[in-house]
Amino acid sequence: MSSPAPALRGRVLSGHNRISTQALTSLAKAAAAEALGVEAQDVRADWSDDDGLLALSLVAPIKTPSLKAVARDASRVAAIGGSVWDRTVAAKAQILATVSTLSGANLSRVDIRISGVRISEGGRVQ
Repeated sequence: MSSPAPALRGRVLSGHNRISTQALTSLAKAAAAEALGVEAQDVRADWSDDDGLLALSLVAPIKTPSLKAVARDASRVAAIGGSVWDRTVAAKAQILATVSTLSGANLSRVDIRISGVRISEGGRVQ
């Protein structure tokens, strides 16, 4: 990674930077898809104002092993990070950190509604 040009080091440039809602939404969908193990196209993201901060609401499915696989080997639940509830709680923190870090936006919270499941069997999504 290269450093800024010598003339720009230590200098604050005039102007402003703006990240569009579309860019923030794409980032949020990608972060949620990664955290929940699904495709970004399956995630819906909406933004609202929360006393000057951004609140992110997501609706998405979550990847999970089949019931047959869990019945054969209950340890698969722990191997994927726990129950759907536990994984959703963990995903909230992960999504908030990812979106905040990559965008610089101040998020107050992330709300997730799980809309369904994507069954995985042997690493492939059905």
